[in-house]
Amino acid sequence: MRIGVISDTHLRVPDDLLEHILVDLFAGADMILHAGDIVTRRVLDRLEEAGVVAVCGNMDDYEVLGSIPQVRTLSVAGKRLGLIHGWGSKEGLPQRILARFGPDRPDIIVYGHSHVPFYGEVEGTFMFNPGAASQNRYLASATVGILEISEEKIDGDILTLQE
Repeated sequence: MRIGVISDTHLRVPDDLLEHILVDLFAGADMILHAGDIVTRRVLDRLEEAGVVAVCGNMDDYEVLGSIPQVRTLSVAGKRLGLIHGWGSKEGLPQRILARFGPDRPDIIVYGHSHVPFYGEVEGTFMFNPGAASQNRYLASATVGILEISEEKIDGDILTLQE
């Protein structure tokens, strides 16, 4: 299963970059996930039109917060996938997220918040952060991700959007 992963768009209205991500970069994806900080209902509406499964983040307005959950657990290619935004400092963020899911944590956790792309295992759980699709305060370029999930393996790839 091929999954497009986006987070931290920080948009007030849908823009050309979001359209490029949804229509071009994620063309042919079996699923698209958004790990929060959507910001407004107008952007959420566009994501929902594209079939995106999303969670809210700490920068989302009340309309978004009232429309989607903070955490989701999905079944994907025979694995459990957790979707969450994150909170607090970027330092220790993966460990806080693991603690939030507790001992029955999913096989894969997709998160955002830090604006720092990451994929790899943390304490035996595959974790994936696509970075930020806009307003990236830590890197010069915006990023999104692609997850490839099968019963045998999990692969992640970070795509750079702009230099």
